[in-house]
Amino acid sequence: MLARLRSVPFAAQVLLALVAGIALGLVARDLGPVADGSPNWLTSTLQTVGGTFVTLLKVLVPPLVVTAVIVSIANLRQVSNAARLAGQTLLWFAITALIAVTIGIGLGLLTQPGRNSSVDAAAQAPPETTGSWWDFLTGLVPGNVLGLQTGADGSLSFNVLQLIVLSVAVGVAVLKVGEPAEPFLGLVRSALAVVQKLLWWVILLAPLGTVGLIGNAVATYGWESLGSLSVFAGAVYAGLALVLFVVYPVLLRLHGLSPLRWFAGAWPAIQLAFVSRSSIGTLPVTERVTEQSLGVPRSYASFAVPLGATTKMDGCAAIYPALAAVFVAQFFGVDLSLTDYLLIALVSVVGSAATAGVTGAVVMLTLTLSTLGLPLAGVGLLLAVDPILDMGRTAVNVAGQALVPTIVAKREGILDLERFRSGRAAGPLADPTGVDADLRQPVTA
Repeated sequence: MLARLRSVPFAAQVLLALVAGIALGLVARDLGPVADGSPNWLTSTLQTVGGTFVTLLKVLVPPLVVTAVIVSIANLRQVSNAARLAGQTLLWFAITALIAVTIGIGLGLLTQPGRNSSVDAAAQAPPETTGSWWDFLTGLVPGNVLGLQTGADGSLSFNVLQLIVLSVAVGVAVLKVGEPAEPFLGLVRSALAVVQKLLWWVILLAPLGTVGLIGNAVATYGWESLGSLSVFAGAVYAGLALVLFVVYPVLLRLHGLSPLRWFAGAWPAIQLAFVSRSSIGTLPVTERVTEQSLGVPRSYASFAVPLGATTKMDGCAAIYPALAAVFVAQFFGVDLSLTDYLLIALVSVVGSAATAGVTGAVVMLTLTLSTLGLPLAGVGLLLAVDPILDMGRTAVNVAGQALVPTIVAKREGILDLERFRSGRAAGPLADPTGVDADLRQPVTA
């Protein structure tokens, strides 16, 4: 039975799980809450299953980022090549963000969501956490060697940006030390292989996790709240669809790559991002499909994808804040000038770096509104539909995090075109054992 299940393509398993999750979510929604208002048994079960799967993925993020980045930096023997790859990555982050924010502004002016809304102006107040330009600088410096930080509720979490900075520093130190550091590098390589094996086991649970995540979403989220913000929500999803299914395929075509083949390789990560609403939780899967399905060398992907997970957010940091800023301005009767629209574009292109330590669409929106001098109360107007919008935003975020390394690798001549076109070595369910030969060689262009 297990062998027969594993013969089903991974994407098909997740798609079937998506359908099953929607069905179970509808059943849970019909059951309604129990007498004291708490979720019923089915909703609680779906929430537990989905939440546990995302937690398992997040647990693997710190060791995966640290070991993969250290090994990758150690493999980038040529400093000029490493600098060029990093520069190209940041450049394409900015280019795609600029295209996305332009689409967001254009849809806002076309659909006039702020003037076509019946939302109550006395909506929920925005959260206290806001973004600032200093967050980027302070977020670069690790508070401790593990990149841990304390949340508002006292729980511990990790800062991926700090982990990247720390890992890059260690990788560069390994290069400078040279031969005496080889035993340490060998230990890190072994640790990476162990983490990849653990990741493979967790990814086997992806269909089960999908059932829980999408089922809980259907049962829990306030879909009826879309009524008063239907124009805004529709414009956001239209913008996300334009970026994902028009802009990205055009960019791939311009670089001689098949959009269909790219979607086939990246789709497992995009699907998981949609149901989990977490770029960080999806990071291990994103990195895996970028390497094994899209043909990006691991030495480069293990650096670019984690960096993108914190600073590359075409959904949360470009389309959404641009449209939301236009909505808030229209709702409160504020006329925006050409300078204001240019400022929205600037904040969206570089602002994701400023919020990298505290990523999130709400944080990004508060940064945009405060920069423009618009009322921060506007954030509260949109919170009712935020979970519904966040599924689409996260899917586009993750798609962009897989797209840019693919494009840069193609431009630099290091993309494995045979693997990209065939995808044979490539399913996310492929056992990582024995496929890490590219870890032993530096990337050259």
